[in-house]
Amino acid sequence: MPNYRRAMLAGGTYFFTVVTYRRQGFLCDDDVRFALRDGIEQTRQSLPFEIDAWVLMPDHLHCIWTLLPDDADFGKRWGLIKRYVSKHCGHLKRHNWMNASKYKRNESTLWQRRFWEHQIRDERDYKSYVDYIHFNPMKHGYVKRVADWPHSTFHRFVNDGVYPLDWAGDAETVVAAGFGE
Repeated sequence: MPNYRRAMLAGGTYFFTVVTYRRQGFLCDDDVRFALRDGIEQTRQSLPFEIDAWVLMPDHLHCIWTLLPDDADFGKRWGLIKRYVSKHCGHLKRHNWMNASKYKRNESTLWQRRFWEHQIRDERDYKSYVDYIHFNPMKHGYVKRVADWPHSTFHRFVNDGVYPLDWAGDAETVVAAGFGE
């Protein structure tokens, strides 16, 4: 089995990608969104962290978190959040997709086992990942303008003056410029 190494910097800022099992497209469904929100809030009560940026797509999510100065355990947080959603959205479990490994690990069929993380190195890296997060719905063809996607922190960034409402233009302009590739 591979030896996965994770960057573990207490108080660090991290970019994450979390994907549904077999790329199922249910994350934007109301019941799942509400369970995800509640799971995050419940987790933050015992293991605080800041959500810097977020986008929720049908089959995956991207986000940036900043942990407390004396804490680096983002894995425990993701475990709690994913477990909460799996428990509260059990109707989505696909019993025909269960295998010996999933039973042994007490897993569901809602999430891929692992997630991807990247430790943010500096302000330029941070800005690049924030832009990536907010551009993602347009990149995948869900909207023609970033502002039209409801499941992201884009509008918070607009309100804070970070982006103009028409940031990234429209889909035709972006494709012509080669930005989303």
